Amino acid sequence: MSGTPPAYDPTLYQGVAPYYTRGRPSYSHALPALLARQLHLDGTGCLLDVGCGPGFLTLQLAPLFARAVGVDPDPEMLAEAVHRAADHVGDTVHWVRALAEALPVRVSGGVRLVTFGTSFHWMDRARIAELVYDLLEPGGALALIEHEVQDRPVPAGPPYPPIPHAAIEQLIDRYLGPVRRAGQGMRSLSPERHETVLRRTRFGPPQRLFAPGRADLIRDIDQVVANYYSMSYATPRLFGDQRATFGAEMRATLQAHSASGRFWEWPGDTAVLLIRKPR
Repeated sequence: MSGTPPAYDPTLYQGVAPYYTRGRPSYSHALPALLARQLHLDGTGCLLDVGCGPGFLTLQLAPLFARAVGVDPDPEMLAEAVHRAADHVGDTVHWVRALAEALPVRVSGGVRLVTFGTSFHWMDRARIAELVYDLLEPGGALALIEHEVQDRPVPAGPPYPPIPHAAIEQLIDRYLGPVRRAGQGMRSLSPERHETVLRRTRFGPPQRLFAPGRADLIRDIDQVVANYYSMSYATPRLFGDQRATFGAEMRATLQAHSASGRFWEWPGDTAVLLIRKPR
């Protein structure tokens, strides 16, 4: 499998922005405090959130900076971000439509932190890391932020059954095949870990931190369906004229696992790969 991802496919998340906003779980509530403590953030400087989607992470971290910029190539995602940011006071959050590979050489105000919220895997990682290194002010940091379930202690949750992910994944395989699709092609990403890629850049090895994930998420059937439709391998357009049939079968599967139509979702702890540029 190639270590270089394919060229950007504009259909990758076409039509999924509303599902993404409704279905994707948020990162840990403790994430801003963790980053502020580690990086001594004091409300100054600029945050650059790359692959921001509808702006979940951008808006969560924006209060830690004087200015926050969300960057994404998908206009529908950015439209959702603008809508979600409407309640934020002031003019401190901005949105830029661009590929990560086209990051500006300079951002006014000094970039203290560049984040990638579950987006780094879609990019030419080594190349992007080197671009970020040049963007950061001395002492600034790069943070890769994702949900992490594997080997994390599962907390006690509310009295609802967990989402039957295995059953839904089998259903998706039956409709779309066992090889994961993505946009106009097949999902083909390097199995090389982010840590390994970063070690080959000027950054060197990163630090791995965790913020406790949310244990209180209760989802209804609509939210579970929306979460799956927000995935690159299960976007509504991939099902074509079978979409209605698939949707009805997924809802029936979910109802069979929960008479109340409610589920407990634990997305895992929030994992942070954090690495600093030397002063």
